[in-house]
Amino acid sequence: MTRVVVGMSGGVDSSVAAALLKEQGYDVVGIMLRLWSESAGNIDADPALENRCCSIESMADARRVAAKLDIPFYVINVESPFQEHIVDYFYDEYLQGRTPNPCLRCNRHIRFTLLLERAMALGADYLATGHYVRLDTDPVTGLHRLRRGLSLEKDQSYVLHVLRQEQLRHALFPLGEYTKPQVRALAESLGLPVATKAESQEICFVAGGDYRGFIRRYAESRGLASPQPGPIFDESGRRLGEHQGLAYYTVGQRKGLGLSTRQPVHVLRMDAASNALVVGSAEHLECGEFTVCETTFPSGSIPTEPFEAEIKVRYKASPAQGAVIPLPGGRARVKLLQPQRAVTPGQAAVFYGGSEADVVLGGGLIE
Repeated sequence: MTRVVVGMSGGVDSSVAAALLKEQGYDVVGIMLRLWSESAGNIDADPALENRCCSIESMADARRVAAKLDIPFYVINVESPFQEHIVDYFYDEYLQGRTPNPCLRCNRHIRFTLLLERAMALGADYLATGHYVRLDTDPVTGLHRLRRGLSLEKDQSYVLHVLRQEQLRHALFPLGEYTKPQVRALAESLGLPVATKAESQEICFVAGGDYRGFIRRYAESRGLASPQPGPIFDESGRRLGEHQGLAYYTVGQRKGLGLSTRQPVHVLRMDAASNALVVGSAEHLECGEFTVCETTFPSGSIPTEPFEAEIKVRYKASPAQGAVIPLPGGRARVKLLQPQRAVTPGQAAVFYGGSEADVVLGGGLIE
């Protein structure tokens, strides 16, 4: 019998993924990752500082689901590598005036590296997750293709574009053909105790979704350099005021700037070298050309010639037509046919192609 490890979180998606695989005849093993949280090692810490992906409640829910499905369930502690690869990176990126997406690094370094290695050590052939993406084989090349989920509303291919062939070869995504309402209906019909559990869209280790508060607390607790105040300039270089630290702002932000101007202004960019915030009118948020670094291509073949693609510049952004021009050093230049609003350094630009523009061609981090 083919063994598959399911990365469980105590939520409805991973629970239904495990149930579907069990029904399909797989030998299913559930594993939950114990991730870093602000409350780690402090029994008196506020429960609100727990990592929602592995809170006591979530762990109990995952155990109940595993018991219901009659599958083995294990918890693996990855607090240290999670803090090193995800949390420290998150803090450092914000300090440099960029807006990171920690899910990208978590999928690359934690889920589909550490968890996949543990799955293989348990004799599993596959690692499955509750992501809404599809996986198939290219009929011409025989390579594994990562495709958008059937439900575009829930599609999570954006955060999985970093996966390589050797990871996709051992991946299963049982929910790729389903919508969220269908998954909840399946959970209810199967009698899973998490059928009506609410889902969170927030960063798992950031309490209450308040990343600014997290950055302050993290700097204090670790003795790190705190974000420093600096000047706010308009596009002509005229000083308008003072910001509280680049880490507390993001491109496109309008509220909380502490400025009194005749017309509304937005954050246009951050200059980490001079610790300056540059603001301007909304129309100047439009961007039609930018570069990306740390490019990855699931096929394993690095393009050398320009190619056309549909490009997503944020997780929830609509794809835009454009061209990708490869550059040396794992970089690329992206040219959009129609400019996009608030293209943000630190976020990913993901490239899609294929006959239905649903195949992940690759992506990179916006510079």
